[in-house]
Amino acid sequence: MTTPAPKKMEPRPAATILLLRDDQHGPEVFMLQRTKGAAFLPGAYVFPGGALDPSDGDERAARRVRGLSDAEASAKLGLASGGLAYWIAAARECFEEAGILLAVDAAGAPVAPARVAALEHLREPMNAGTAKFADLLEAEDLYIPAQEIVYFSHWITAAGRPRRFNTRFFVARAPRDQAGAHDDSETVHSFWISPREALARQERGEIEIIFPTRVSLSDLARVTTSAAAVDHARSLGDIQVEAAVWALDHEGSARMFRRADPPYHEIHWSDPEESGKTCFVIQPGVPKRLDARVTRLTAPNSGVMTGPGTNCYLVGDGEALAVIDPGPPIDEHVKRIAELGAGRIRWILVTHTHVDHSPAAALLKTVTGAQVLGRPRPAHGNQDASFAPDRVLEHGERLAIPGATLRAIHTPGHASNHLCYLLEETRMLFTGDQVMQGSTVVINPPDGNMLAYLAALEALLHEGAVILAPGHGYLVGAPEKEIRRLIAHRLAREAKITASLARLGGATLEELVPAVYDDVHPRIHPVAARSLTAHLEKLTAEGTVHAAAGRYALVKSPPAR
Repeated sequence: MTTPAPKKMEPRPAATILLLRDDQHGPEVFMLQRTKGAAFLPGAYVFPGGALDPSDGDERAARRVRGLSDAEASAKLGLASGGLAYWIAAARECFEEAGILLAVDAAGAPVAPARVAALEHLREPMNAGTAKFADLLEAEDLYIPAQEIVYFSHWITAAGRPRRFNTRFFVARAPRDQAGAHDDSETVHSFWISPREALARQERGEIEIIFPTRVSLSDLARVTTSAAAVDHARSLGDIQVEAAVWALDHEGSARMFRRADPPYHEIHWSDPEESGKTCFVIQPGVPKRLDARVTRLTAPNSGVMTGPGTNCYLVGDGEALAVIDPGPPIDEHVKRIAELGAGRIRWILVTHTHVDHSPAAALLKTVTGAQVLGRPRPAHGNQDASFAPDRVLEHGERLAIPGATLRAIHTPGHASNHLCYLLEETRMLFTGDQVMQGSTVVINPPDGNMLAYLAALEALLHEGAVILAPGHGYLVGAPEKEIRRLIAHRLAREAKITASLARLGGATLEELVPAVYDDVHPRIHPVAARSLTAHLEKLTAEGTVHAAAGRYALVKSPPAR
């Protein structure tokens, strides 16, 4: 059944707080049940929170915050300004909805439970908007200890909901002896519960918990104390937004995607208006308009090494187009590229000369007369013998086409002649096989070189890319995070090699493969052996490993003097 496309609605800024305390079995979190008559999440169990109030941004409220400036708060949230209002809103909602006052007196001491109880009567008028949190803080000479309220996660409600919120989640330890209670208005039930038990009750169907709440509870279930939970939140660094999004399959049925789903970033990029009408299925031979300048056409060569197929990109918004990676020499595929170009293809660029990326260049040139650009094929390896560039691209060289500028970036490692191309107007980086969506690439000596590959990844961190367009699979978001993940993965694999050699006292390549790649299916081991060879060559070049007669061993450090 086809689901109607969601309507675009700007989400309201909001703050939610996960209040924690410890019992003998570990941390507990405070949860509230929303009234079944609520317009948003009726009957669901949630953490205290709600939309920002205009008064949260008042200077009077800001003066009542200790340990955090607006500039510092905004930097933590990735905002130009106004970030401190989220901390104020978290503390305000905590008191309004839970009756727990996250505040200290002028000396920095927590507010006594009896004093909090005496302020209980202010919750209702604050909820109704007839009283302000800043008034309470000023009248009682209290301050918000912002450093004890720690930014934890960022969620945006999917389009199509009756209400949408752009919510920052925080964690904080509840003040001692403040038990909290629901307000009997917006919320009708409350309790302290361990994260594991809350998830178990939801699994049994006893309580309703929405996805962001479940994810938060799952994160908390990994820690053993409330202090550890706060420390974990402090260690998170750059927090990525989780903005659920709708898209259609090839039959027109809608589906929601979240950050962990492979199509997530591509859907956001190709459907910035959140219409929900973009298709998330990669269909060979069916063009996908990624943005105003770029269309992707995937070749019909799916497989273990190529995923859905090799991605060919048509770039430009005028009467002349560039094609990046025309792909394998499949007549129907070449014909489809030419049809999409409709007489406008002037340049054919390749990232490298592996046989799934460049062989169609010669065929497409015959059809279109376009100029072929790239770097000559190496003498060894699984290379395309037909590739002959009309123009050899050097590192940093630019190609100006109508509506776009492509800059070549030499990224050897997977292949010695590998190039990435940066579309400077949008910062989309066409990565070929340097970065592959959902997987790691094979580094196959003698042309493949692990040392060069890692150096090229490090160099890409400084290019300012905002989205990656790989040779296989969907667009990849959060480029810096993804590139760092790839580097960390390679270094972790390298650590397994040295650990295995230390344990075995020396080994052949065949003996190392199952030890180093024990986390992949044995059918992949022949391919894994190629990258393992590249790692061993790197370690040998660095002086960490010694190779002799087909056996590898760690180089012993010279004795200390």
